[in-house]
Amino acid sequence: MVRFILKRLGLALITLWLLSVIVFLLGQVLPADPGRSILGPLAAPSAVHVLDHQLGVDKPVLTQYWNWISNFPGTSYQYQAPIGPILGPALLRSLKLGIFALIILVPLGIIGGVVSALNAGKPIDRTIGIVGQSMLTVPEFVSGIVLIVVFAVELGWLPVTATAPSGSSFLTQLKYLILPVIPLVMVLFGYISRMARVGTVEALDSDYARTATLKGLPRGVVVRRHALRNSLLPTITVIATQTGYLIGGLVVVEVLFRYNGIGELTFNASTQHDIPMLEACVLTIGAVYMLVTLVADIGYSLLNPRIRLKAAE
Repeated sequence: MVRFILKRLGLALITLWLLSVIVFLLGQVLPADPGRSILGPLAAPSAVHVLDHQLGVDKPVLTQYWNWISNFPGTSYQYQAPIGPILGPALLRSLKLGIFALIILVPLGIIGGVVSALNAGKPIDRTIGIVGQSMLTVPEFVSGIVLIVVFAVELGWLPVTATAPSGSSFLTQLKYLILPVIPLVMVLFGYISRMARVGTVEALDSDYARTATLKGLPRGVVVRRHALRNSLLPTITVIATQTGYLIGGLVVVEVLFRYNGIGELTFNASTQHDIPMLEACVLTIGAVYMLVTLVADIGYSLLNPRIRLKAAE
C-alpha cells in the first residue's frame, strides 16, 4: 500500500509541476502590462517602465518562472499585498461550500442510482433518470438565478447572498449556503446517480450475487454486503473526476451569490488583470483537484486490492 501511495504521489507532483509551467506560460501571453495595471491608465510611460523593471517582468522567461515559483504565491497587483493571506481564507470558504455540496450530493446520487437499479425498467427508474438528465442541461447561472428569484426575492425564505454576517453561528452559515449548494447538486446528480445505477446493475447480475441469492440470503443483505461495495468502484472515480467540474461551478456560483471564495477571487483577478493572483488561484485549484484524485485512487484501491497490487508492480 505504501508503494502504491508513493507512486501516485510522485505522479501527482510531476503533474503539479507541469501545471505550474502551463499556468505561468499562459500568464505570459495574456495581454496585460503589470506596471500599467498597478499605476492606472493615466500614468506616464516612463513610470510604467520603471515599475515593470522593478517587478522583473522584463527579465528572461526562465528567470521570471524561477522567481515566481520560488516566491509562490507572490504579491497581488490589485491588492498590493501578499497573496497568501488573501488566498488562504478564500480557499477555506470555497472548501466549506464544496464539502457542503458533496455531503448532500454523494449520498443523494448513490441512493438515487441504487434505487433505480433495484427498480430497473420501472417508472421510478425512468423518473430518476429523466430528472437527473434534465438537471444536467441547466447551467448553474440559470438555476441559480431562478432559485434567487423564487426562494429569496419572492418567498423570502433564504438570503440572496451566500456570505453570512460576521460572527454568525454554524447553522446560520449553513442557511446562507443552501441556495448556492443547490445548483451544484443539480448539475452533478445525474452523473453520479447514473454511474451508481450502472455499477449496481452489473453487480446484481454478477455470479457472486446470483450465488448469494441462490443460497437464500435476503435481497437486502445481497445488496449491502455483495453488490454495493463493488458498485461503488466506478462511482468513486466519477465523484473524483466531477470534482473538477464542481470547482468550475464554484466560480459561477460564488460570483452569482457574492461569496468571497477562491472562485470569485479568480474571476476578479482575471477581470482586473492581476496575473500573480490569477496564477496562484489556478495552481491552487489544480493542487486541490489532484489531492482529491489521489484520495479517490487510495479509496478505490482499498475497495479493490487488485488495482493496488497491479499499480504497485
